Amino acid sequence: MPSKPTKPSILWLQGITCNANTHSFLNEPSLEVLVGHFRWIHHPLLPCEMTLLELVDTLPKCDILVLEGAYEATFTRAHRSLKSMVVPLAKKATHIITLGSCASFGGMMKEANPDAISGMLFDHEEMTGPLAPYRDKVIALGGCPVHPQWLSFTLMMLHARREIVLDAWHRPQALYGYTVHNGCLRNDYFEWKVDARTWGTKEGCLYYEQGCQGVHTMGSCNKTLWNGVSSKTRAGAPCIGCTEPSFPKRDLFHTKTYMSIPAVMPLGVPKRSYLALAGAAKSFHIRRLEERLIDDNA
Repeated sequence: MPSKPTKPSILWLQGITCNANTHSFLNEPSLEVLVGHFRWIHHPLLPCEMTLLELVDTLPKCDILVLEGAYEATFTRAHRSLKSMVVPLAKKATHIITLGSCASFGGMMKEANPDAISGMLFDHEEMTGPLAPYRDKVIALGGCPVHPQWLSFTLMMLHARREIVLDAWHRPQALYGYTVHNGCLRNDYFEWKVDARTWGTKEGCLYYEQGCQGVHTMGSCNKTLWNGVSSKTRAGAPCIGCTEPSFPKRDLFHTKTYMSIPAVMPLGVPKRSYLALAGAAKSFHIRRLEERLIDDNA
């Protein structure tokens, strides 16, 4: 009788984290099925083989090392420093996933101590994290938090031994190959320069008045919807650019302009072309875009 194939092993270690990516993962619609495809050495919440105390004593080999949270050399888990754990585990792992913006680039946690805290691979845009020598193993999943299906996609691609094509920031191009703006239901408003004056409405573009970063941010947030239902921009809130190495930026809810022209052009759009198109768009009044989508008094 042929032996059963060995399940790939996962070891999930937390650095400086708010636990958001752990909790986001629990919202994966097929979590029970997904979990069954792997052997879980350690996870903060799911049933697993080792407690954290047992883990830090042995630092076992694993197929997939998932690192959640930012890195600071002296930060401890179970009385052991991250410096003494991350590199030894990385050496033994076949693949490494830096889960979330903090683990990948430093993220929000870096704000507490910018000189000492970084991502596991990148320090914002600089590849100076402790995983730099092991960069060829690393898949970075930016997001605050990461969509659960982005993680499940990555895990199942590794399970199937399929190639994952990465971008310059080690993010899977299948997930981060287009902007958040791509797929946004407000594109008509963006093109015709019709602004949303407040949050929570279905009408208007959130870029000009509310600081939406969707035109500068890579991610499939408007394609792979949260809970299969919605996204920030669909709910009337601006994208804050959380998948990018530069997150968090200052003035998150403000688009800096010079004489009503954005200081930073949307990705890939030449300034001269933008000015020509914007000037033409503002000369038109599209009645459909100036009315409520749903008339409460109808």
